[in-house]
Amino acid sequence: MAVGAVESSWMRSLLVVLAVIALAAVTWVWQPWRSEPPIRAPSGAFVPSGPDRRALLWAVGDGADGSVRAQRVVARMRRKRLDRVLYLGDVYGAGALSVLRGDGTAADYRTRYAPVYGDFAAKTAPTPGNHEWPQRGDGYEPYWAGVFGTTPPAYYSFRVAGWQLLSLNSEAPHGPASAQVRWLRGQVRRPGTCRLAFWHRPRFNAGEHGDAPDVAPLWDALRGRAALVVNGHDHNMQRHRAVDGITQYVSGAGGHSLYRFARRDPRMAFGEAQTYGALRIELRTGRARLAFVSAGGELLDVSVVRCATAAQAASSRA
Repeated sequence: MAVGAVESSWMRSLLVVLAVIALAAVTWVWQPWRSEPPIRAPSGAFVPSGPDRRALLWAVGDGADGSVRAQRVVARMRRKRLDRVLYLGDVYGAGALSVLRGDGTAADYRTRYAPVYGDFAAKTAPTPGNHEWPQRGDGYEPYWAGVFGTTPPAYYSFRVAGWQLLSLNSEAPHGPASAQVRWLRGQVRRPGTCRLAFWHRPRFNAGEHGDAPDVAPLWDALRGRAALVVNGHDHNMQRHRAVDGITQYVSGAGGHSLYRFARRDPRMAFGEAQTYGALRIELRTGRARLAFVSAGGELLDVSVVRCATAAQAASSRA
């Protein structure tokens, strides 16, 4: 057999072997035999309520990557005793495998989330981001089930310092007729606006991702029923002027890179896109004091939002 023919045959065999290996790798990464876990509705308490009178919370997202930057933000948060952490979503993987398989796997929670936020796990109220939600059966759900002893529902509520906190889900179905929005309407049926809702992708956004009109049903259900909405997703800090009686904050500068502002946006009262940090929230009945704090400790923006308690709302209607 000619040398050229032998080389050609060898090359074809090598390509076949490589194709089989590639197919096996893709099959292992995607595991098509695995079914997507169901979207679980709330059933009983998931995150415990309390404290009742005053509470210190931190809200931050887009920082679960194990980086030094994220650890500096968390070091700032732990300087003072805190009652709750609202993690606003996105857990990142590492390397080429995360590109193929997706972020937020069990390994990512073990090596990227836990080293940064693990000390706060029992005090954390999570909401999933777009990165980890597709792999929730491998990462998000078993991780939080291990913390709280029960598989996390897709959305849930709890109470802190006279406020109702609503962990909503921008990655699960949230159309006007969805189970989530029907549940939300039931949760906010009582009068009053002392409610803080948080989810990943913001309704209004001056950053690179822009507005998320698809989450309008969540926002619409909160209109006249909540005073605060807090989101992540865009890697910066934003405070928006009140719309429909709701003040929206974006706290996505947790450590995994920074996103510039795409344009001048008159809806935004404060914006910072060059500093890592988090949103500190001090709650008490009828009032919230919020401050964006850099990893270095600088107070970047301070604001106060007041709300109407159920009793106040009922008396005003009488």
